[in-house]
Amino acid sequence: MKKTFLLLLAAGMIITSCNNGVKDNPLLQKWDTPFGIPPFEKVKIEHYKPAFLYAMKEHSKEIDAIVNNKDSANFENTIVALDNSGELLENISGVFGSDNSVNSNDSLIALSTEMSPLLSKHSDEISLNAGLFKRVKSVYDKKETLGLNPEQMRLLEETYKDFVRSGALLDDTKKEELKKLNEQISSLQLKFGQNLLKETNNFKLVVENEADLAGLSDDMKALGAKRAEKDSLTGKWVYGLDNPSIMPFLQQSSNKALRSKILDAYLNRCNNNNENDNKDIIKQLIDLRLQKAKLMGYKNFAEFQLENRMAKNSEAVYDLLNQIWTPALKAANIEAADIVASMKEAGDTSAFTAADWRYYFEKAKSKKFSLDETQLMPYFKLENVREGIFYVANKLYGITFTQLDSVPLPSSEAVAFECKDSDGSHLGVLFFDMFSRPGQKRGGAWCGGFRSQKYVDGKRVAPLVNIVGNFSRPIGDKPALLSVDETETFFHEFGHALASLLKNVTYSGLGGYTRDFVELPSQIMEHWAFEPEVLKVYAKHYQTGEVIPQQLVDKLVKSGKYGQGFATVEYLAASLLDMDYHVLNEIPADFDVLKIENKVLSDRGLISQIPPRYRSTYFQHTFTGGYTAGYYSYIWAEVLDADAFQAFKEKGNIFDPETAHKFRFEVLARANQDDAMNLYVNFRGKKPGIDALLMNRGLK
Repeated sequence: MKKTFLLLLAAGMIITSCNNGVKDNPLLQKWDTPFGIPPFEKVKIEHYKPAFLYAMKEHSKEIDAIVNNKDSANFENTIVALDNSGELLENISGVFGSDNSVNSNDSLIALSTEMSPLLSKHSDEISLNAGLFKRVKSVYDKKETLGLNPEQMRLLEETYKDFVRSGALLDDTKKEELKKLNEQISSLQLKFGQNLLKETNNFKLVVENEADLAGLSDDMKALGAKRAEKDSLTGKWVYGLDNPSIMPFLQQSSNKALRSKILDAYLNRCNNNNENDNKDIIKQLIDLRLQKAKLMGYKNFAEFQLENRMAKNSEAVYDLLNQIWTPALKAANIEAADIVASMKEAGDTSAFTAADWRYYFEKAKSKKFSLDETQLMPYFKLENVREGIFYVANKLYGITFTQLDSVPLPSSEAVAFECKDSDGSHLGVLFFDMFSRPGQKRGGAWCGGFRSQKYVDGKRVAPLVNIVGNFSRPIGDKPALLSVDETETFFHEFGHALASLLKNVTYSGLGGYTRDFVELPSQIMEHWAFEPEVLKVYAKHYQTGEVIPQQLVDKLVKSGKYGQGFATVEYLAASLLDMDYHVLNEIPADFDVLKIENKVLSDRGLISQIPPRYRSTYFQHTFTGGYTAGYYSYIWAEVLDADAFQAFKEKGNIFDPETAHKFRFEVLARANQDDAMNLYVNFRGKKPGIDALLMNRGLK
């Protein structure tokens, strides 16, 4: 059963709204555009609500038609019909979700708040529809007699499982209780994210004295001046909590007081006992999720979540995290010693704090490898990195990308490319929207889309995929230059895009990976980013066109594992925090977010100068619902991607055609057509081990 952005209002309101403005609403017209791209430029905020209401009515009609079908339930009239339902609603949801993430404003936020409980209600009306489940179960109970092919059997089994996990087997009283819990959880998750967006946008570090900019690069000074000018603070410098601003500031600024001020603001987002505070929301979410898990027959929420993933249970997750924690902490302590030495060398006698880590780490790294970020960034012009990504995709899979002009775009800064297969056939359209827009675009980087791949009447429907980033934009005549981390992020998100573009499933219900497998396609792409063979193709100086010198390549490769102690511990701390919240079988009477967080991390010996990558009050991955009891998925998938890339290395060719062909058609093309481990073993010939991951991170 497809999961989508589902909205519902009272029937009377639906009828009233649906009879007005339908013909004039661009969201409800046939998208007569190149490749069926949504008509973004025609869509206004007032179009969304009536479009959603109309689409909901149509979706409800489709569900009613399945339930009231006089013919006996079979695979086509029940399972396939359900899989095909809600297409209009799904299309509208894709446009709204993107708009609300990259062009956000108070009106869109208010509309999200209004629709959130309705979304939950409509989703439950389908998943808890007794008549619909009766037909699904009827088909499921006779599955062995239907002569289904493996893909059809998988769709049937996954559809039935989704209904059961959504509460279809509960009695009526418990179903009503579940609906209420889902609505509360949905609203709180939305509120958590909105609070975080406001808190992130509200802070500004205003620098009035140019002497306080000591250590900052010319680019960072220009960025601060540009932001100040935008805020009518000409002659000053402004820095914020978005990554393109705060991370370089922490790495470069020699002013410890300012580093401490901006980092403190970053680490205490939504922890300021104001209207944007998230501590009580976290407490409510943990409690409500536990109630839901117990209602469904599970001891805790982690048990409920993990049952349907590769890990299967919390013991397997903790086993992996703990195996990596010890060597990672050991490496982090070595790095900490290097930082203390750098502080002493610089004559800094102040106490070593979290605000020192990135600043003095850069100095320690520069001394150890004679390399710093400013030497590398001129070779990572955004457009060149993108061409490097296209080069890797072409070498691996034979696909090509051609920029499209005069097509609708999801934002004024987006660009679009057509993707074609090696035989020239159309695979899909890929959008890029890569620059930070504080106050308008949510933070981070992600890959989404406006249409998923599937087949309709035997014809492949091509996907529309969207990569979004928050990179530093061009300043003056200087183009956008990426850091090493941003370059790796670009490769990462493109890996997700490849999984969408190369997917080839018949049914949309089999289009997604399980949570702890979904990062494999993205993370394996990172391995090609800094391979010397690839760097020589795309890493060219933005002014001279000179290919990155071999000397810098050697330094980059040698320094690649340095700092992995900090990075791994930082990540693992957040993963453990996420798990520890959701393995609770009971909510303590004295539940206190900050005390629990401190105990979770201090009991494991976390170095005080390393905060978790996400402290609880801004841990969006877990508390807005995407990676709940699932933040471990990145490291779980890294076991897979490290082992998978090793398959190329074993062939002595990082572009080995046979290995690339197997990865494309056994992993990328098949999505959820089989159990995730089966997909991996079909590609690799064996289950993965942890050794390749430890080697890649320099922890072994």
